[in-house]
Amino acid sequence: MMWVGSGWAAEGDGGAGASDVAPAISTSAVQATERLWVYLGTYTHKTSQGIYRAELDLRAGRLELKGLAVALANPSFLAVHPSGRWMYAVGEMAQFQGKKQGAVSALAIQPDGTLQLLNQQPSGGAGPCHLAVDPTGRYVVTANYGSGSVASLPIAEDGRLREPVSTIQHAGASIHPQRQQGPHAHSVNFDPTGKLVIAADLGLDKLLVYRLDLTTGKLAPHQPAWVKVDPGAGPRHVAFHPTGRFAYVINELASTITAFTYQADAGRLEAVQTISTLPEGFTGNNTTAEVQVHPSGRFLYGSNRGHDSLAIFAIDPATGKLTLKGHASTQGKTPRNFGIDPTGQYLVAANQDSDNVVLLRIDAQTGQLTPAGQQIQVSMPVCVKFLRPKE
Repeated sequence: MMWVGSGWAAEGDGGAGASDVAPAISTSAVQATERLWVYLGTYTHKTSQGIYRAELDLRAGRLELKGLAVALANPSFLAVHPSGRWMYAVGEMAQFQGKKQGAVSALAIQPDGTLQLLNQQPSGGAGPCHLAVDPTGRYVVTANYGSGSVASLPIAEDGRLREPVSTIQHAGASIHPQRQQGPHAHSVNFDPTGKLVIAADLGLDKLLVYRLDLTTGKLAPHQPAWVKVDPGAGPRHVAFHPTGRFAYVINELASTITAFTYQADAGRLEAVQTISTLPEGFTGNNTTAEVQVHPSGRFLYGSNRGHDSLAIFAIDPATGKLTLKGHASTQGKTPRNFGIDPTGQYLVAANQDSDNVVLLRIDAQTGQLTPAGQQIQVSMPVCVKFLRPKE
Protein backbone atom coordinates (compact mmCIF):
# COMPACT_ATOMS: atom_id res chain seq x y z
CA MET A 1 0.00 0.00 0.00
CA MET A 2 1.11 3.55 -0.67
CA TRP A 3 -0.19 7.07 -0.15
CA VAL A 4 -0.64 8.70 -3.54
CA GLY A 5 -2.03 12.12 -2.69
CA SER A 6 -5.72 11.30 -2.41
CA GLY A 7 -5.87 8.07 -0.44
CA TRP A 8 -4.32 4.77 0.48
CA ALA A 9 -4.29 2.42 -2.52
CA ALA A 10 -2.42 -0.43 -4.08
CA GLU A 11 -0.36 0.68 -7.05
CA GLY A 12 -2.59 0.93 -10.10
CA ASP A 13 -5.76 0.92 -7.98
CA GLY A 14 -8.38 3.11 -9.57
CA GLY A 15 -10.06 3.96 -6.28
CA ALA A 16 -13.22 2.75 -4.61
CA GLY A 17 -16.76 3.93 -4.16
CA ALA A 18 -18.26 5.39 -1.02
CA SER A 19 -18.88 3.24 2.04
CA ASP A 20 -21.18 3.81 4.97
CA VAL A 21 -18.42 3.97 7.56
CA ALA A 22 -15.43 6.32 7.63
CA PRO A 23 -12.21 4.35 7.09
CA ALA A 24 -10.06 3.94 10.17
CA ILE A 25 -6.41 4.96 10.07
CA SER A 26 -4.70 1.64 10.72
CA THR A 27 -1.82 1.34 13.18
CA SER A 28 0.20 -0.56 10.60
CA ALA A 29 -0.24 2.26 8.09
CA VAL A 30 0.95 4.80 10.64
CA GLN A 31 3.97 2.71 11.61
CA ALA A 32 4.90 2.09 7.98
CA THR A 33 4.76 5.78 7.16
CA GLU A 34 7.63 7.35 9.04
CA ARG A 35 8.29 10.10 6.51
CA LEU A 36 6.35 11.83 3.77
CA TRP A 37 7.38 14.06 0.93
CA VAL A 38 5.50 17.37 0.99
CA TYR A 39 5.24 19.17 -2.35
CA LEU A 40 4.59 22.90 -2.34
CA GLY A 41 3.05 24.72 -5.28
CA THR A 42 3.92 28.42 -5.40
CA TYR A 43 3.53 31.69 -7.22
CA THR A 44 6.80 32.72 -8.86
CA HIS A 45 6.12 36.48 -8.67
CA LYS A 46 8.94 37.08 -6.13
CA THR A 47 11.81 34.66 -5.49
CA SER A 48 10.17 31.26 -5.94
CA GLN A 49 11.29 29.25 -8.96
CA GLY A 50 8.57 26.59 -9.06
CA ILE A 51 7.54 23.52 -7.02
CA TYR A 52 9.45 22.84 -3.82
CA ARG A 53 9.80 19.65 -1.80
CA ALA A 54 9.93 19.27 1.95
CA GLU A 55 10.06 16.14 4.10
CA LEU A 56 7.82 15.45 7.08
CA ASP A 57 9.19 13.10 9.74
CA LEU A 58 6.06 11.79 11.45
CA ARG A 59 7.86 10.26 14.42
CA ALA A 60 9.91 13.34 15.24
CA GLY A 61 7.29 15.89 14.17
CA ARG A 62 9.85 17.64 11.99
CA LEU A 63 9.33 19.47 8.69
CA GLU A 64 12.47 20.07 6.63
CA LEU A 65 12.83 21.88 3.30
CA LYS A 66 14.72 19.79 0.74
CA GLY A 67 14.82 22.32 -2.07
CA LEU A 68 13.46 23.04 -5.54
CA ALA A 69 11.80 20.00 -7.11
CA VAL A 70 11.31 21.56 -10.56
CA ALA A 71 11.42 25.03 -12.09
CA LEU A 72 8.02 26.13 -13.45
CA ALA A 73 6.08 29.38 -13.86
CA ASN A 74 3.33 29.85 -11.25
CA PRO A 75 2.57 26.17 -10.48
CA SER A 76 -0.18 27.18 -8.08
CA PHE A 77 -2.08 23.91 -7.71
CA LEU A 78 -0.88 20.32 -7.86
CA ALA A 79 -2.44 16.87 -8.24
CA VAL A 80 -0.79 13.46 -7.86
CA HIS A 81 -1.57 10.57 -10.22
CA PRO A 82 -3.13 7.50 -8.52
CA SER A 83 -0.04 5.44 -9.41
CA GLY A 84 2.24 7.85 -7.55
CA ARG A 85 4.46 8.06 -10.66
CA TRP A 86 3.38 11.45 -11.99
CA MET A 87 2.27 14.86 -10.82
CA TYR A 88 0.29 17.52 -12.67
CA ALA A 89 0.42 21.27 -12.09
CA VAL A 90 -1.55 24.20 -13.41
CA GLY A 91 0.46 27.16 -14.68
CA GLU A 92 -1.22 30.51 -14.07
CA MET A 93 0.27 32.59 -16.88
CA ALA A 94 -1.04 35.39 -19.07
CA GLN A 95 -0.23 33.56 -22.29
CA PHE A 96 0.71 30.06 -23.38
CA GLN A 97 1.57 29.09 -26.95
CA GLY A 98 0.81 32.64 -28.03
CA LYS A 99 -2.78 32.64 -26.77
CA LYS A 100 -4.55 34.03 -23.70
CA GLN A 101 -4.66 30.75 -21.82
CA GLY A 102 -2.90 28.88 -19.06
CA ALA A 103 -0.96 25.63 -19.06
CA VAL A 104 -0.97 22.21 -17.41
CA SER A 105 2.38 20.51 -16.83
CA ALA A 106 2.98 16.75 -16.63
CA LEU A 107 5.82 15.85 -14.27
CA ALA A 108 7.57 12.53 -13.57
CA ILE A 109 8.32 11.91 -9.89
CA GLN A 110 11.94 10.81 -9.59
CA PRO A 111 13.29 8.36 -6.96
CA ASP A 112 14.97 11.23 -5.11
CA GLY A 113 11.75 13.25 -5.00
CA THR A 114 12.66 15.75 -7.68
CA LEU A 115 10.31 16.28 -10.62
CA GLN A 116 11.07 16.01 -14.33
CA LEU A 117 8.97 17.99 -16.80
CA LEU A 118 7.45 15.65 -19.38
CA ASN A 119 5.35 18.09 -21.38
CA GLN A 120 2.84 20.93 -21.20
CA GLN A 121 -0.57 21.45 -22.74
CA PRO A 122 -3.14 24.28 -22.78
CA SER A 123 -5.44 24.27 -19.76
CA GLY A 124 -8.52 24.87 -21.88
CA GLY A 125 -9.01 28.46 -20.71
CA ALA A 126 -7.49 31.48 -18.99
CA GLY A 127 -6.23 31.58 -15.42
CA PRO A 128 -6.19 27.87 -14.45
CA CYS A 129 -6.29 27.58 -10.66
CA HIS A 130 -7.22 23.96 -9.84
CA LEU A 131 -7.07 20.47 -11.30
CA ALA A 132 -7.83 16.86 -10.43
CA VAL A 133 -6.88 13.43 -11.78
CA ASP A 134 -9.69 10.93 -12.26
CA PRO A 135 -9.39 7.81 -10.07
CA THR A 136 -8.63 5.56 -13.05
CA GLY A 137 -5.63 7.75 -13.84
CA ARG A 138 -6.66 8.39 -17.45
CA TYR A 139 -7.70 12.05 -17.42
CA VAL A 140 -6.92 15.41 -15.87
CA VAL A 141 -9.73 17.92 -15.35
CA THR A 142 -8.99 21.64 -14.93
CA ALA A 143 -10.81 24.69 -13.56
CA ASN A 144 -10.01 27.95 -15.36
CA TYR A 145 -10.84 30.89 -13.11
CA GLY A 146 -10.12 33.66 -15.61
CA SER A 147 -12.32 32.38 -18.41
CA GLY A 148 -14.84 30.58 -16.20
CA SER A 149 -14.47 27.21 -17.89
CA VAL A 150 -13.61 23.58 -17.20
CA ALA A 151 -11.69 21.22 -19.46
CA SER A 152 -10.51 17.61 -19.66
CA LEU A 153 -7.15 16.32 -20.93
CA PRO A 154 -6.24 12.67 -21.59
CA ILE A 155 -3.15 11.16 -19.94
CA ALA A 156 -0.92 9.02 -22.17
CA GLU A 157 0.59 5.74 -21.00
CA ASP A 158 3.90 7.48 -20.25
CA GLY A 159 2.19 10.12 -18.09
CA ARG A 160 2.33 12.88 -20.70
CA LEU A 161 -0.72 15.01 -21.35
CA ARG A 162 -2.61 15.23 -24.59
CA GLU A 163 -4.48 18.35 -25.72
CA PRO A 164 -7.90 19.05 -24.15
CA VAL A 165 -10.66 16.91 -25.64
CA SER A 166 -13.49 18.94 -24.14
CA THR A 167 -13.98 22.45 -22.80
CA ILE A 168 -17.19 23.71 -21.23
CA GLN A 169 -17.68 27.46 -20.91
CA HIS A 170 -19.77 28.59 -17.95
CA ALA A 171 -22.14 31.56 -18.34
CA GLY A 172 -23.95 33.93 -16.02
CA ALA A 173 -23.25 36.18 -13.05
CA SER A 174 -24.26 36.84 -9.44
CA ILE A 175 -24.55 39.79 -7.06
CA HIS A 176 -21.00 40.78 -6.00
CA PRO A 177 -20.16 43.96 -7.99
CA GLN A 178 -16.46 43.17 -8.45
CA ARG A 179 -16.05 39.41 -8.17
CA GLN A 180 -19.23 38.02 -9.73
CA GLN A 181 -19.76 39.86 -13.00
CA GLY A 182 -19.10 36.63 -14.88
CA PRO A 183 -18.21 32.96 -14.33
CA HIS A 184 -15.09 31.99 -12.38
CA ALA A 185 -14.58 28.22 -12.12
CA HIS A 186 -12.49 27.80 -8.97
CA SER A 187 -12.14 24.06 -8.41
CA VAL A 188 -12.91 20.61 -9.79
CA ASN A 189 -13.32 17.52 -7.61
CA PHE A 190 -14.27 13.95 -8.44
CA ASP A 191 -17.05 12.55 -6.30
CA PRO A 192 -16.32 9.41 -4.23
CA THR A 193 -17.48 7.12 -7.06
CA GLY A 194 -15.04 8.78 -9.49
CA LYS A 195 -17.78 9.10 -12.09
CA LEU A 196 -18.86 12.71 -11.56
CA VAL A 197 -16.99 16.01 -11.36
CA ILE A 198 -18.15 18.79 -9.04
CA ALA A 199 -17.03 22.22 -10.27
CA ALA A 200 -17.34 25.16 -7.86
CA ASP A 201 -17.91 28.44 -9.73
CA LEU A 202 -17.31 31.49 -7.55
CA GLY A 203 -18.83 33.88 -10.08
CA LEU A 204 -22.12 32.01 -10.43
CA ASP A 205 -22.67 30.89 -6.82
CA LYS A 206 -23.13 27.36 -8.17
CA LEU A 207 -21.70 23.87 -7.88
CA LEU A 208 -21.96 22.39 -11.37
CA VAL A 209 -22.03 18.62 -11.84
CA TYR A 210 -20.48 16.89 -14.86
CA ARG A 211 -20.14 13.33 -16.10
CA LEU A 212 -16.76 12.23 -17.43
CA ASP A 213 -16.93 9.73 -20.29
CA LEU A 214 -14.04 7.35 -19.60
CA THR A 215 -13.95 6.26 -23.24
CA THR A 216 -13.73 9.68 -24.88
CA GLY A 217 -12.60 11.78 -21.93
CA LYS A 218 -15.31 14.33 -22.63
CA LEU A 219 -17.29 16.19 -19.97
CA ALA A 220 -21.07 16.57 -20.19
CA PRO A 221 -23.62 18.13 -17.80
CA HIS A 222 -25.18 15.70 -15.35
CA GLN A 223 -28.81 15.81 -14.29
CA PRO A 224 -29.31 17.57 -11.93
CA ALA A 225 -26.73 19.87 -13.55
CA TRP A 226 -26.08 22.21 -10.63
CA VAL A 227 -26.97 23.36 -7.13
CA LYS A 228 -26.86 26.94 -5.86
CA VAL A 229 -25.41 28.40 -2.68
CA ASP A 230 -26.44 31.70 -1.07
CA PRO A 231 -26.21 34.75 -3.37
CA GLY A 232 -22.80 36.42 -3.01
CA ALA A 233 -21.28 33.45 -1.19
CA GLY A 234 -18.63 32.70 -3.82
CA PRO A 235 -18.06 28.92 -3.64
CA ARG A 236 -14.35 28.08 -3.95
CA HIS A 237 -13.23 24.57 -2.90
CA VAL A 238 -15.10 21.33 -2.16
CA ALA A 239 -14.30 18.44 0.17
CA PHE A 240 -16.11 15.10 0.49
CA HIS A 241 -16.55 13.17 3.72
CA PRO A 242 -14.75 9.78 3.76
CA THR A 243 -18.13 8.00 3.84
CA GLY A 244 -19.17 9.77 0.63
CA ARG A 245 -22.45 10.79 2.25
CA PHE A 246 -21.60 14.46 2.79
CA ALA A 247 -19.86 17.25 0.89
CA TYR A 248 -18.67 20.66 2.00
CA VAL A 249 -18.00 23.84 0.03
CA ILE A 250 -16.06 26.77 1.47
CA ASN A 251 -17.49 30.09 0.30
CA GLU A 252 -14.70 32.60 -0.32
CA LEU A 253 -16.69 35.85 -0.34
CA ALA A 254 -19.06 35.12 2.56
CA SER A 255 -16.51 33.33 4.81
CA THR A 256 -18.89 30.42 5.29
CA ILE A 257 -19.04 26.68 4.74
CA THR A 258 -22.13 25.02 3.29
CA ALA A 259 -22.71 21.38 4.23
CA PHE A 260 -24.54 19.08 1.80
CA THR A 261 -25.86 15.58 1.91
CA TYR A 262 -24.76 13.63 -1.17
CA GLN A 263 -26.60 10.87 -3.02
CA ALA A 264 -23.86 9.23 -5.04
CA ASP A 265 -26.16 7.10 -7.18
CA ALA A 266 -28.04 10.19 -8.38
CA GLY A 267 -25.20 12.70 -8.10
CA ARG A 268 -27.50 14.90 -6.04
CA LEU A 269 -26.34 17.55 -3.53
CA GLU A 270 -28.77 18.94 -0.95
CA ALA A 271 -27.74 21.80 1.35
CA VAL A 272 -28.42 21.21 5.05
CA GLN A 273 -26.43 23.99 6.75
CA THR A 274 -24.35 27.13 6.19
CA ILE A 275 -22.01 28.19 9.00
CA SER A 276 -19.48 31.00 9.44
CA THR A 277 -15.74 30.29 9.51
CA LEU A 278 -15.09 33.37 11.67
CA PRO A 279 -15.25 33.95 15.41
CA GLU A 280 -18.24 35.86 16.70
CA GLY A 281 -17.63 39.59 16.68
CA PHE A 282 -14.85 39.61 14.05
CA THR A 283 -15.15 42.79 11.98
CA GLY A 284 -12.04 42.79 9.77
CA ASN A 285 -11.73 41.89 6.11
CA ASN A 286 -11.60 38.17 5.36
CA THR A 287 -11.88 35.67 2.53
CA THR A 288 -11.63 31.91 2.79
CA ALA A 289 -9.59 29.47 0.72
CA GLU A 290 -9.20 25.76 1.51
CA VAL A 291 -11.52 23.19 3.13
CA GLN A 292 -10.56 19.64 4.11
CA VAL A 293 -12.03 16.79 6.14
CA HIS A 294 -9.82 14.89 8.58
CA PRO A 295 -9.17 11.27 7.49
CA SER A 296 -11.16 10.05 10.52
CA GLY A 297 -14.24 11.89 9.22
CA ARG A 298 -14.74 13.52 12.62
CA PHE A 299 -13.38 17.02 11.93
CA LEU A 300 -13.33 19.65 9.20
CA TYR A 301 -10.95 22.59 8.73
CA GLY A 302 -11.23 25.79 6.69
CA SER A 303 -8.67 28.55 6.12
CA ASN A 304 -9.37 32.23 6.80
CA ARG A 305 -7.34 34.86 4.93
CA GLY A 306 -7.52 38.07 6.95
CA HIS A 307 -8.24 36.47 10.29
CA ASP A 308 -5.25 34.26 9.28
CA SER A 309 -6.53 31.18 10.99
CA LEU A 310 -7.86 27.69 10.55
CA ALA A 311 -11.48 27.23 11.63
CA ILE A 312 -12.00 23.89 13.39
CA PHE A 313 -15.35 22.08 13.17
CA ALA A 314 -16.73 18.83 14.56
CA ILE A 315 -18.82 16.79 12.10
CA ASP A 316 -22.07 15.11 13.17
CA PRO A 317 -21.73 11.56 11.79
CA ALA A 318 -25.49 11.18 11.34
CA THR A 319 -26.34 14.47 9.61
CA GLY A 320 -23.01 15.82 8.37
CA LYS A 321 -23.71 19.15 10.08
CA LEU A 322 -20.85 21.18 11.57
CA THR A 323 -20.22 22.63 15.03
CA LEU A 324 -17.52 25.28 15.38
CA LYS A 325 -14.91 24.19 17.93
CA GLY A 326 -12.44 27.05 17.69
CA HIS A 327 -9.67 28.61 15.64
CA ALA A 328 -5.92 28.14 15.38
CA SER A 329 -3.46 30.73 14.09
CA THR A 330 -1.51 29.72 10.98
CA GLN A 331 1.43 31.82 12.29
CA GLY A 332 1.58 33.78 9.07
CA LYS A 333 -0.39 35.84 6.59
CA THR A 334 -2.97 34.65 4.06
CA PRO A 335 -3.22 30.86 4.49
CA ARG A 336 -4.05 30.00 0.89
CA ASN A 337 -3.96 26.23 1.23
CA PHE A 338 -3.17 23.46 3.71
CA GLY A 339 -2.85 19.71 3.78
CA ILE A 340 -3.62 17.04 6.36
CA ASP A 341 -1.14 14.18 6.36
CA PRO A 342 -2.74 10.81 5.53
CA THR A 343 -2.21 9.45 9.03
CA GLY A 344 -4.15 12.39 10.46
CA GLN A 345 -1.42 13.48 12.86
CA TYR A 346 -0.31 16.77 11.30
CA LEU A 347 -1.59 19.71 9.28
CA VAL A 348 0.76 21.70 7.03
CA ALA A 349 -0.41 25.28 6.34
CA ALA A 350 0.94 27.43 3.48
CA ASN A 351 0.93 31.17 4.21
CA GLN A 352 1.09 32.94 0.86
CA ASP A 353 1.90 36.49 1.99
CA SER A 354 4.38 35.73 4.79
CA ASP A 355 6.36 33.18 2.76
CA ASN A 356 6.23 30.44 5.40
CA VAL A 357 4.88 26.89 5.70
CA VAL A 358 3.90 25.86 9.22
CA LEU A 359 3.47 22.46 10.89
CA LEU A 360 0.58 21.96 13.35
CA ARG A 361 -0.26 18.90 15.47
CA ILE A 362 -3.80 17.52 15.35
CA ASP A 363 -5.38 16.20 18.55
CA ALA A 364 -6.98 12.89 17.55
CA GLN A 365 -9.74 13.21 20.15
CA THR A 366 -10.74 16.87 19.85
CA GLY A 367 -9.42 17.94 16.44
CA GLN A 368 -7.70 20.93 18.00
CA LEU A 369 -4.50 22.26 16.42
CA THR A 370 -1.31 23.20 18.27
CA PRO A 371 2.00 24.49 16.87
CA ALA A 372 4.62 21.78 16.39
CA GLY A 373 7.37 24.38 16.56
CA GLN A 374 8.36 23.71 12.97
CA GLN A 375 8.16 25.98 9.93
CA ILE A 376 10.06 26.50 6.71
CA GLN A 377 10.55 29.48 4.42
CA VAL A 378 9.20 29.26 0.86
CA SER A 379 8.25 32.26 -1.26
CA MET A 380 4.49 32.56 -1.89
CA PRO A 381 3.42 28.96 -1.09
CA VAL A 382 -0.12 28.23 -2.27
CA CYS A 383 -0.59 24.42 -2.39
CA VAL A 384 0.35 21.43 -0.21
CA LYS A 385 0.40 17.81 -1.45
CA PHE A 386 1.71 14.67 0.28
CA LEU A 387 3.39 11.63 -1.23
CA ARG A 388 4.81 8.60 0.51
CA PRO A 389 8.25 7.79 -0.96
CA LYS A 390 8.55 4.33 -2.46
CA GLU A 391 10.79 2.14 -0.34
